[in-house]
Amino acid sequence: MRKILVVVDMQNDFIDGSLGTAEAIAIVPKVVEKMKEYDPWNIYLTRDTHYENYPETQEGRNLPVEHCIRDTYGWQLRAEVAEAAKGAAIIDKPTFGSVELASKLMVERAQEALEIEIVGLCTDICVVSNALMLKAALPEAPITVDAACCAGVTPEKHAAALETMRSCQIDVVNG
Repeated sequence: MRKILVVVDMQNDFIDGSLGTAEAIAIVPKVVEKMKEYDPWNIYLTRDTHYENYPETQEGRNLPVEHCIRDTYGWQLRAEVAEAAKGAAIIDKPTFGSVELASKLMVERAQEALEIEIVGLCTDICVVSNALMLKAALPEAPITVDAACCAGVTPEKHAAALETMRSCQIDVVNG
């Protein structure tokens, strides 16, 4: 069974930028160590990607904090994550969950059995969205979320998202 690592939105704005938290800063070294356990061709990274019109979008009206505007420093992957990601696939996504990621992994799953591990930011928004999307697209693929390599908007929301994923038969480890 091929093991895939999905690294969700380890971008500057979510770590110590406009939407950063101390918890996000704390997981960076853990995520980098986790990435070293996988060959680059088995790693998929997502990158939250917005444009100058962000305030006019539905997300922008509901979360009026500009973040991850394409080609800005905040949009870029954290330097040490980018270094560990050399040779890995990077998928830009315009919203919380990535349809493109699910589609790519469905193609991979058609060729061989997959086991998927997910880490990254933010547990209660993009991590849970991608985990549930992947569970729906690949119901027989074992999916694990490493809670020690994730951080939520708040510790309480992080815990709530982990519980939601457990309820949907996604294994949660280290949390």
